[in-house]
Amino acid sequence: MRHALISLCLMASPTLAFEIEEQVLFGPQDSETVLRVISTADIDLFAPVILGYLDQTPGAAVDYVAVSSGELMKAIRDEGAGFDVAISSAMDLQTKLANDGFAVAHSSAATDDLPDWARWRDHVFAFTQEPASIVLSRAAFDGLKMPQTRQDLITLMRQHPDRFANRVATYDLRLSGLGYLFATQDARTSETYWRLTEVMGSLNARLFCCSSDMIDGVASGDLAVAYNVLGSYARSRPDADQFEILLPTDFTTVMMRSVLIPRTTRDADLAGEFVDHVLQSAWADSPPEDATFTIAGEVRNAEAESLRRIRLGPGLLVFLDAFKKRQFLQAWEDAILQKP
Repeated sequence: MRHALISLCLMASPTLAFEIEEQVLFGPQDSETVLRVISTADIDLFAPVILGYLDQTPGAAVDYVAVSSGELMKAIRDEGAGFDVAISSAMDLQTKLANDGFAVAHSSAATDDLPDWARWRDHVFAFTQEPASIVLSRAAFDGLKMPQTRQDLITLMRQHPDRFANRVATYDLRLSGLGYLFATQDARTSETYWRLTEVMGSLNARLFCCSSDMIDGVASGDLAVAYNVLGSYARSRPDADQFEILLPTDFTTVMMRSVLIPRTTRDADLAGEFVDHVLQSAWADSPPEDATFTIAGEVRNAEAESLRRIRLGPGLLVFLDAFKKRQFLQAWEDAILQKP
């Protein structure tokens, strides 16, 4: 039996300062077994995972709170908000939470089956591999050869500034933890990232918090280019025929969405069961038909020369150092904002 979504809340609790984007209760409203999940994943995309869990856990309910990656960090680290499971696309922030003692260890058959690169210290567990994609409007590129690399895109934008001015989008790194993660990894891989950022800045790039908003803009024709958005979000849309999803052949950064159990959990055993369900669904050789988050076959081993998997571990903490982060954001602001 499938469980109905029974309540929706768009306002944060007055006792909490972190900002909630959406809040939904799945399962019976009067349940005495309520798992509290804080997540950066859009509710409609994660709902099948929750419904699959509830099918296996009669009488339980899941209180699902959707937030940005920065707000998730604030909720767990700064406010000690009471959640049983934390799910985020910002691998660096998840690693920092675990490294700083804000997560509890979990070990099970499901976690033991993970490869070393998909878990860290029995605290952080990966359940997707999602490439950072460039989404391109087919209408905006009409008559042009679709780019295959960042340098191709740079060349096209320089040659056709009137076509691309005010129509290029990327993350606001001051607001988006995922955007900051992608940017720092891109910069470590190639200097081309900075050249591209400067060109986008010269075209008055528009800055967003989230992949979904940028993809909306490309699908509607308002935007021509959305840089470093999640390919999983773009592929799942019913209007995907309006755009191309480019995995650049110079290099494609692959992010792993991860899950951990915060130390504020009221029921570590229940939380562990949910974590195991997420991992087993994602890593199954034959995932359920309605699974939206899986270890996709095309990047499972990340063997293609252009794929650059971000690895879980302390290396992710480098750009979270306060001094290094200030330096990076200043260089980024100089390139993307180009203030006189």
